[in-house]
Amino acid sequence: MTDHESDELSARDRAVLALERRQWTGPGAKERAIREELGMVPVRYYQILNALLDDTRALAHDPITVNRLRRVRESRREER
Repeated sequence: MTDHESDELSARDRAVLALERRQWTGPGAKERAIREELGMVPVRYYQILNALLDDTRALAHDPITVNRLRRVRESRREER
């Protein structure tokens, strides 16, 4: 759960953004890292990540990653 009363992102939220910044080579590498490093299933990871894209604290913490992912999300919505 994200604490909207605080001005800071949780450690989990920062870890999700950090993982999203990395480059992924082989198939399944990112999903494996999500499970091993964050201890969550990929579906939960993407739910958290999607919520972070709408969180102003995430934007302040990592504007490059958040803005890139917002553009990707918007282009996917336009394709539907």
